[in-house]
Amino acid sequence: MVYLSSLHINTDKRHPYPYDIPAIGFAKHIDLSNKITFIIGENGCGKSTLLESLACRLQLPHMDGRGYEKKCFDAAKRLLPYLELEWQMERSVGFFFRAEDFGDFINSAHRSDVDLHKQMSLDDEIPEHIIQQMKDSANYQLHRVRQNYGQELDSFSHGEAYMHIMHQMVNQRGIYLLDEPEASLSPAKQLSFIYFLQNHLQQFNSQFIIATHSPMLMAYPDATIYEVTENDMKKTLLEETEHYSITKMFLNNPKSFLKHL
Repeated sequence: MVYLSSLHINTDKRHPYPYDIPAIGFAKHIDLSNKITFIIGENGCGKSTLLESLACRLQLPHMDGRGYEKKCFDAAKRLLPYLELEWQMERSVGFFFRAEDFGDFINSAHRSDVDLHKQMSLDDEIPEHIIQQMKDSANYQLHRVRQNYGQELDSFSHGEAYMHIMHQMVNQRGIYLLDEPEASLSPAKQLSFIYFLQNHLQQFNSQFIIATHSPMLMAYPDATIYEVTENDMKKTLLEETEHYSITKMFLNNPKSFLKHL
């Protein structure tokens, strides 16, 4: 049994932003009763804003740990009075992970680490663990990276770091909202991510709501797919999605597409 069974934005507003984007205007009685629900659609259709509004309502922790006070969540917060959720079970813990937060956070932490090292002008004889404690005391962000994820993430490739975070933060029952996880994952790592989801759900009664462009991820067995278009937002079979059909046609005959360039 899942935690959140349905989502409904109860407003007829069609302007201004964010009410004028399809994923918001057509989010009526959205069935979330499956353990994995994918929300797909073209860039700008509003699927990320929809996830953000849900994460904001649930107050799920996210990458930088600063809550939802940042300006980028203003649109999501405007939707909260109209967001109606139906629960099957009391929610557990969870996590909200946006692809853009991932890169920004790692790069920011790395820059802070480099700057601190330069500022301290540390003697070579000081033990490394003492240096690390001094830098952690001076920069809470670096401390959180090591506390939450076990080590500095810039020692990994992007795909490895993403999967490392998944293992660290998605390790108990809960609701997990993921925005375009494929942005950091190669095709092989996308397969690893699918296996990760499968293994997690064999161990825990969790729920995943994922915005994606990846036909590979959408192919997860028995998942629900909602496709957002300019005209509606409805359940769609994998083979009937535009993402799948375009990808399949291109891979079957790339020359027929490229000759028009």
